[in-house]
Amino acid sequence: MIEIRKVSSDDEKKSFIEFNYKLYKNSPYAVPDLAMDVRNTFNPNKNAGYEFCDVQQFLAYKDGEIVGRVAAIINRKANEKWNNKIVRFGWIDFIEDKEVCQTLLDAVEKWGKERGMTEIQGPLGITDMDKEGMLTEGFDRMGSVLTIYNYPYYPKFLEELGFETKAEWEELCVKVPDCIPEKYVKVTDIVMKRNNLRVHKLKSHKEFIREGYGPKLFNLVNEAYSQLFGYSELSQKQIDLYVKEFLPLIDLDLVTFVEKVDTGETIAFGACMPSLANAMRKANGKLLPFGWFHLIKALKMKRYYEDNVNLMLIAVKPEYQSKGVNAPIFSDLIPHFQKCGFKYANVCPMLVTNSKVLAQWEYFEYEISKRRKCFGKDI
Repeated sequence: MIEIRKVSSDDEKKSFIEFNYKLYKNSPYAVPDLAMDVRNTFNPNKNAGYEFCDVQQFLAYKDGEIVGRVAAIINRKANEKWNNKIVRFGWIDFIEDKEVCQTLLDAVEKWGKERGMTEIQGPLGITDMDKEGMLTEGFDRMGSVLTIYNYPYYPKFLEELGFETKAEWEELCVKVPDCIPEKYVKVTDIVMKRNNLRVHKLKSHKEFIREGYGPKLFNLVNEAYSQLFGYSELSQKQIDLYVKEFLPLIDLDLVTFVEKVDTGETIAFGACMPSLANAMRKANGKLLPFGWFHLIKALKMKRYYEDNVNLMLIAVKPEYQSKGVNAPIFSDLIPHFQKCGFKYANVCPMLVTNSKVLAQWEYFEYEISKRRKCFGKDI
């Protein structure tokens, strides 16, 4: 018999985090979350998303042992924007037992129905900056600190339980070219002149703070992502928190802003970071006693652990989308990738329906490395 318990005590919160580590202990591909980040995510005093979200964590037990976990989430802002009544499930993990999977999802459904929800969807986060999408292809590829890794039986069980695809994403592995493609150089030159643009590189973290590039970055994300699946705009409090978290990790060489020459208005940006997958695996999700050492080396020494870079965020103002504005971003970033010794760039999940974003890779050599889905059904 499977028993479901609401997470409330500190010990249960700790068990919620550690269950993922235990379940994926022997996986050569899973990348653990940083335990501190997960604790902060579920701390109303640390996560501004609690201003408009209701959250409840659950643990599943069998014969006294933890066999699964899940978080139930109602994002009131997103539901209001998209005019629906969705309860989200996230941070879902379970042993290879369909009954455990069903019991966890039943708990989310029941919790959601008690609060007037009529549909369940996931995996989704508390906010749109959290990891989302269940892996459906690419189980034999290394995971990422930015995405969810799960075993192949996860989506199999959901489909058997009547869940349907609500959204689908692709991830690309792009080969860093030896030189910028000639067509890309021409497009960059035309786009810059036609739209009176310039590339801006920040010289120091002080400039990042002084000139307000953190808020500029996330406000642009709000504009660019506003019509994407389930997105709800970040609040000012969320932006302030993300800037605080983002700044220590930022390598200014790997962040490019595109601005209007006459006004200085930021109309696009691309932000990257060295892959931390192997460093995080060595740290096993913990900064102490020596986890910080591996992470600092991966951030500062670039290729210390691996030869790839993650494209975290790319955003273009809606009125400039489909006008080639991404070309100046990558024309600037590629030489920095080469200097760092990166051979591949991992592109974070892109909706398969977002043709504008997918089209920007046509000049590069790449492969679809992973696919993931959001599943849902009426309740």
